[in-house]
Order: sequence, then structure tokens, then C-alpha cells
Amino acid sequence: MRPFFQLLKKIIQTGIGKSRLLMATAGLGIAMVLLLIAIQAHTNFNQLLYGRQNQNESADFLVVNKKITNAMMGQSDKSMFTAEELQTIKQQSFVEAAGYITSSQFKVTAAAPGELQFYTDMFFESVPDSFIDVKNEEWKWQEGDGVIPIILPNDFLNLYNFGFALSQDLPQVSQETVKNLPVKITVSRGLLSSQFTGHIVGFSDRISSFLVPAAFMDWANNRYGNGKAAAPSRIVIKTSDPANPALVKFLDDHGYTTNQDKIKYSKTKLIVQTIVSVIGFFGIVLLLFALLVFSMFIQLIIASCKKEIQLLVMLGTAPAQLRRYLLRQFVPLYVVTGIVAVLLVAVLQWVAARALAAHEMVVSPWPGIGMWIAAVVVLLLVYFVNNRTIRKYLD
Repeated sequence: MRPFFQLLKKIIQTGIGKSRLLMATAGLGIAMVLLLIAIQAHTNFNQLLYGRQNQNESADFLVVNKKITNAMMGQSDKSMFTAEELQTIKQQSFVEAAGYITSSQFKVTAAAPGELQFYTDMFFESVPDSFIDVKNEEWKWQEGDGVIPIILPNDFLNLYNFGFALSQDLPQVSQETVKNLPVKITVSRGLLSSQFTGHIVGFSDRISSFLVPAAFMDWANNRYGNGKAAAPSRIVIKTSDPANPALVKFLDDHGYTTNQDKIKYSKTKLIVQTIVSVIGFFGIVLLLFALLVFSMFIQLIIASCKKEIQLLVMLGTAPAQLRRYLLRQFVPLYVVTGIVAVLLVAVLQWVAARALAAHEMVVSPWPGIGMWIAAVVVLLLVYFVNNRTIRKYLD
């Protein structure tokens, strides 16, 4: 029986042709590489966006307000958020948390002591403490306290030091100095007024506003406000991905706007996602063609060896034995092709990890689990198609 199998092997090698075998193997290899690169690129993309080592906490919070148009001018109520709109925002998959920014309903003036000769009208706002990036034990207030803790935006201090102070020949001040300066705060509405000492407890890069504790804001609005709860005109949201195209589309569709610098990578992300999808699509198409070519080759081999196969069956060879023999002619080929494809992607991943590390971006130097699973699935799929084809023409 062995001489017949050796003869069958020679006929198979002659019938398939080295050039066609090389073309089929190359097609399968290229398809696997493209498909595995697309899957690994998606894994890297997620690591860059959501990995703890690549996260930028200040970019996770966005202050959102409605776009002011000519039609809205003189109608301030149209720039306010309703409870239903806030609930809609909270329900979005890309929003982890959302809260109102409460504005003061009273007049506020601030005066700096000594030679600074600084006096200005201002306003206060408050947000839930969970959205504040300044952690300080003095950030609290209760009725009867004469000192108001205040958080200033870093941009405000920069404007004073490099704009106002230089133009008015006034001394520039550091953050430490500002924290130690008592500020005279006057809160008033009509003839009713009160004075407090403002104490700067920190500087925020997250929210560009003059922040006070929510407890003080509620008390002051009740005492010096108009007695009505004002609808907020700004909302702060927490999101894991400020550049999420779905988030940007949601803001545009609803006429909302935010700090454009934080969402400027949205288009870049969309382009990268499209490129990864296109690569994966071409990988799948090539894989289907490779499977088709292998299936046609097997049909051609069986057709060219039909007489020999019939003779072996007549001599008592079981069809299952013939199937196993034919599969053994191809299984090592596409297993080796799969291993080469995986090794190539692994080398590319290691090179990519080192290149990204030079720019302080961290991805794993090893391929992700998704790539390994995809490689096994592709090899099993090739085996399944070949086995099914052989069964169809031998049984």
C-alpha cells in the first residue's frame, strides 16, 4: 500500500505545480499578516487611549455650554440647560458623570490688599466636589464663616502676571504669594451686602472659573439672589475619551460646544479607525480568496488523481485514510505560514512599542491576546475548508 501512497504523493506534487502552490501560500500569508496587523493595531489604539499609563486626567473633564447664535441674543433662557437635557447627557455611553455648574445670582467685588491696588467685579461658580482637580482640606464652608475658600483658574493668574501687571507696572506674583494674600470679598444685591475674606486654596487647570464651595453658593444665592433656582448655563462632564467621535457628533447635533483643544484629536482618531478597518477588510477579502484558491487546488488534485484514488479504494483503502493523507500534504504548509505571519507581526509590534516609547506613549511590546486568538481561528478555518472540500470529493 505504501508504494501507492508514494505514487499518489508524486502525482499530487506534479499536479499542483510549485508556482501555483507558492501563489496560494503567499496569498494566505499576506492575508493573515494584514488581518493580524489590523487586530493588533486596534489593541494598540485602545492601549494608547484608555491605558492608565497614557491617560491624562485633566483631559477627562469637559465644560459644555450651548453655542450662542444671533437668534439667541437677548434670550438668555435659550442658553440654559434643562433637567431633561442633563439627563439626556448623562445617559450617553461616553459620559461617565455629569453635573451642573451653578452661577452666582449676586454681585461680587474683589479687592487685593497693599500695593497691588487691584479691584474688580467678578462672579462665583460652584461645581460638585467630585469634578474639582484641587484637593485641599480648607475647601469647606458653613454659615457663619467669615473666610471663603476660592479656587482660581491658572489662566487668570497668567493674564494678571503677563498682561495686566506688566502693562500697569505692577509687581508679578507667584501662586504661593497669592495663596497667602487675603482678598476682600464683597457680596451684595441692592442695599444688602456682606463682606468676607477670600482665601485662595488652589489653582485649577480643569475649570476656567472662580470656584467657591457649593455650600456657600447655595447660602449666598438664597440670601442675595432673586429667590428662584436659576437654570445652569454650563455643565461639566467626565468622559474617558474626550476625542470620541460619537461625543463630538453628539455635541454638534445638539448645538453644544466645549474646549476645542481637548477634542481636536477626534478627526485623527476617526481617520486611524478607518485605516485600521480598511486594513482588516482587505485582510478578510484576501483570506477568503486564499481559502478559495486552496479549495480549487484540492479539487484539481483530486480530479487529476481520480484513477489512482479509485484504485486505492478498490484495494481496500478507507476514504478516511485517504482524507487524512491528503490533509497531511497541506496542514504543515499553512501551519508554517501561520507561524511566520505571527512572528512577523510580533517583530513589528516590538518595533512599534520602542518607537512609541521614545514619544512617551506606552503599548505592550508583545502582541495582544486578540491577535493570537485570530491566528488560531484563521488556521482552524483553513483546516475546516480543506477538510470539507476533501470530504465532498472523496465520500
